[in-house]
Amino acid sequence: MSHQLDVTMQGQNGPTPLRVSVRQAVVAGWTGRDPVARDHHIRELEALGIAAPATTPIFYRVAASRLTTATRLEASGDASSGEVEFVLIRSGGVTYVGVGSDHTDRRVETYSVTVSKQMCDKPIAPVLWPFAEVEGHWDRLVLRSHAVIGGERVLYQEGTLAGMLPPAELIAKGFGGAGMPDGCAMFGGTFAARGGIRPASHFAYELEDPVLGRRIAHAYDVEELPILG
Repeated sequence: MSHQLDVTMQGQNGPTPLRVSVRQAVVAGWTGRDPVARDHHIRELEALGIAAPATTPIFYRVAASRLTTATRLEASGDASSGEVEFVLIRSGGVTYVGVGSDHTDRRVETYSVTVSKQMCDKPIAPVLWPFAEVEGHWDRLVLRSHAVIGGERVLYQEGTLAGMLPPAELIAKGFGGAGMPDGCAMFGGTFAARGGIRPASHFAYELEDPVLGRRIAHAYDVEELPILG
């Protein structure tokens, strides 16, 4: 079953309305280029009771219907949090890049990362760029997020995509020689949170292109739903 998303394709020649049909959603994890930093982080999470990934990188499947461009997210309890990631979408034979938040239930993550990925909606910004327009300067793109924590807006994550596996390598590891299939959306990994992972009442995320002087930005509020048993 396809999940429809109405977005704007923002190319260098101007904006164009675009409807993408997503049949498969994937969240890639452990996509950093530095293996020393990756292994150090694995040990940190193991100390918190979160099991090491079976492979690095690893590719978690989530329901395509979890993708949303909404500005409000409902999550059970107070243990979920967002993280900014680039998003690759293949639609109509064209690859696009956007930005989203892999919002995850951290309490569930301690017993099953796969299940935790499925617990929350995955917000994405309703704007995409043609991947071909940024491929040549990919490593200079910047991911950034801000979070409202305790009433204060703080810089939560920031880094260039030079710290992540290149898209071609990520796609090859995730899909093999056939490449990324049409109707697929893939979250590409993230950076460590400044000050540690923690929940927020509001999460803002963006992808900046300093070469072409543009950015995609979006945000959402988080409503905590009660856990009664």
